[in-house]
Amino acid sequence: MRLNDKVIVITGAAIRNHTKSVALYCAQENLPTRCNSVHPAAIMTPIWDPMLGTGPARELNMQKIVDACPMKRFGEVSEVAAICILLASDEANYINASEITIDGGVLAGSFSAIGD
Repeated sequence: MRLNDKVIVITGAAIRNHTKSVALYCAQENLPTRCNSVHPAAIMTPIWDPMLGTGPARELNMQKIVDACPMKRFGEVSEVAAICILLASDEANYINASEITIDGGVLAGSFSAIGD
């Protein structure tokens, strides 16, 4: 595991734990505050550019990632935004201390289809 990968994993764990701590503290203090965290992965943003490369190699690298995703596509920024808008709305009043993973099923445990 590269140093950058370790930092990403450690930071993710810190965010998840802090989310729960803040949510529980606010609830115990009767503060009208909810705390949730959003964890996107495999969302098509410029952060992928260095990993995907350019030219024909880019298309091949994108296809490898898409093939490994259960939903067979990258997510879109608008899909992450929709979850954030929901969490900020009154419709989500009872959602608290939650971790919302938006990854097309990648982190569900397997990159292969059932039965492979």
